[in-house]
Amino acid sequence: MNPNDLILTAVAGAVCLAICAVLWAIASRRSLGRLVRVLSAELAARQARDHAVEASSEAFEIALIRVTGSSPELVAGADSLVACAHVLGLSDISPRAIVESLIRGDPEHGRRLTALFERGEPCAFAAQGTRGSVSVEGRASGALVWLRLTAAEGEAGVLPTAARFAALIDSKPEPAWIASPDGSPVWVNRAWLAAVQASDLDDAAARRLTFDRAADNMVAEAALAGERRESVRWAPVGGRRRAFRIAAQPLDGGGVGVWAEDVTEQEETAETLRRHVDAHDKTLDHIADGVAIFSEAKRLLFHNTAFAELWGLEPAWLAERPTHGEVLDRLRQRRRLPEMVNYGDWKLEQLGRYETLDLGGEERWPLPDGRTLRVVTQPHPLGGLLLLFSDLTDEVRLKAQYNALIEVQRATLDKLTDAVAVFGPDQRLKLHNEAFEQFWNVTPAQLTAAADFDGVTELCLHRLHDQAFWRDLKARIGDPDPKARAPVQDEIFTSDRRIVSWQSRPLPDGATLISFSDITDTRQLEGALAEREAALDESRRLKRDFVGNVSYELRTPLTTIIGYSELLERDGEGLTERGKKHVEAVRSAATQLARSINDVLDMAQIDAGEMALDIADVDVPKMMADCAARWDDEARTGRVKIELIVDPAIGLIRADMARLSQTLDHLTENALRQTPPDGVVTLSAKKGMGEVRLQVSDTGRGIPFHVQAHIFDRFIGRERGGPGLGLALVKALVELHGGWVALESEPGAGATFTCHLPETAQPAAGQPELF
Repeated sequence: MNPNDLILTAVAGAVCLAICAVLWAIASRRSLGRLVRVLSAELAARQARDHAVEASSEAFEIALIRVTGSSPELVAGADSLVACAHVLGLSDISPRAIVESLIRGDPEHGRRLTALFERGEPCAFAAQGTRGSVSVEGRASGALVWLRLTAAEGEAGVLPTAARFAALIDSKPEPAWIASPDGSPVWVNRAWLAAVQASDLDDAAARRLTFDRAADNMVAEAALAGERRESVRWAPVGGRRRAFRIAAQPLDGGGVGVWAEDVTEQEETAETLRRHVDAHDKTLDHIADGVAIFSEAKRLLFHNTAFAELWGLEPAWLAERPTHGEVLDRLRQRRRLPEMVNYGDWKLEQLGRYETLDLGGEERWPLPDGRTLRVVTQPHPLGGLLLLFSDLTDEVRLKAQYNALIEVQRATLDKLTDAVAVFGPDQRLKLHNEAFEQFWNVTPAQLTAAADFDGVTELCLHRLHDQAFWRDLKARIGDPDPKARAPVQDEIFTSDRRIVSWQSRPLPDGATLISFSDITDTRQLEGALAEREAALDESRRLKRDFVGNVSYELRTPLTTIIGYSELLERDGEGLTERGKKHVEAVRSAATQLARSINDVLDMAQIDAGEMALDIADVDVPKMMADCAARWDDEARTGRVKIELIVDPAIGLIRADMARLSQTLDHLTENALRQTPPDGVVTLSAKKGMGEVRLQVSDTGRGIPFHVQAHIFDRFIGRERGGPGLGLALVKALVELHGGWVALESEPGAGATFTCHLPETAQPAAGQPELF
């Protein structure tokens, strides 16, 4: 036996003693099965180490690494360690660098090595490098961990297909894993670990982490059915909710391959599109026009409420998504489409637009029920056609009415004698009449060519040279300021000395109406009328002066005559009775003539508007009594009785007492003159409804009906006698007080004159007649 065998035998004996001690110490606390497993593991580790030492003495392909705690150290096979570093592409050939490379290179390898280091679980795997592969075998022996590494070089820079595919999957940013039939992962890539925030698969298993519970159920379903399953799931990743399209594909030999593709952007875009489509549909549902959208398969995808109401189609039938042709057929059955000779060709033309997909067109459909629709057809951005139906019935009717009004307006303007032109806010000529052409001596073709205000001005300058006038008129048409567009009217002379009246009127639509009128003859006629009026005024003045002078000249001798006649009546010694009667007759006639002259002067003063009333409080009962007393003697002479009837509640009124007394005197005198002997003249005053009524009635012969219409006219001979001025003066005086006079009479039944006077006089309210 050589020395090495002796050393190994000694060491084996020592180890056997140690094992026996350990077994005795643990037997009291552990079960026999556990001791057996530990013993088996230690023996296996021992055999592995012995084989490794034996092999290391014969070849360099095997490297033996011992790990104590977290410190790897080389036990044997330095050359093999260099070969492993070369295969793995490492410049650092230390045991630590190689172990860390093995852990980083593949999560599954890292999980197995971690389980070996922490829990003593044996492992065996092949790690792929850039220049070949490294076979790794790991065993635990007590507190020690032994790693046996064997390098196997391949083609430089080329990995085996499986290794390359595994590296590719592990480098992808999307989670991918292999799951068992129950859905639990058995291999995961780094993206999966990052998504669930786990350091390795064991950590995830210990914390019961999973990518998505529903995905696990889908994996189990795919494994059970042996078919591919796919769905879109939302899962929180990195603090954000993201969408993944998860596909589960059963693998040959067992297990399910799962791939989670991040489709967050696509799903968000699709959701945004759905929201836009929904908002678009809701918007279309609120517009008044009918909207229908047909798919590429010619089926109704969408319609708004206005579409169903416009055509009277049932919502339940539309919900079945009929085809475009079916919609047209139903509308034709209900006679809601335009009348046409060949419906089949027309329908083919409508449906043929799905193939052409041009930019769309616009049609007008006159329907049998009298409606007119505008139909716009255009391709839909998502495929198919979009049809827009607008009810133009009111618009067509209004347009027809508008055109009719324009024609009526044009015809009306043509009938006017004034020259009229209408200019829009853009100063373009919108409308003119025939009188405008004749006034400015232009033709319709010239006005059409002129088009705007400046062009029209050029045509009119030969008759009206004032450039400042045209500039001011142009400013009124084009200036939007309301002050500048205010109505204006003025006169101007043309080059042929005509007088032209022009006016500018703003119209409600922003246009401006300009009219011209030749008022030369009117102004000449007004001048002649003014001259005639002046002549009439002068004649009236001469008449008033003549009346005034004559009256004044007559008053002096009449006063003398009246004075001497009264003197002769009073002291007429030596006069016979016949002479005294003659003197009395002279005095009476002179007195009557003086009163008539006073009446003429009063009428002249009233006609000239120079008579002013002296308004004061008037005691009506006293005024009526005084009037009866003044005419009592003359009444007794004519054997006529005067009766006085006055309402004591009348009291005072506001009036001119002298003029009212004058009025009563004329009426009383007229009544006494017309009343035969034994007749009665009644003076009465009544009050009612804000007025006072003064009446003078007689029982005389009355007034014929043909005379009553002219009873208050002046200077007209009448059967009732007198100069015909007294009653006219009565009417004028009562009207000056704001009242009026009424006559009631029948031939042979007397007459009654009633003066209606307001309780409060209103001077100048009357309108006295002229001569």
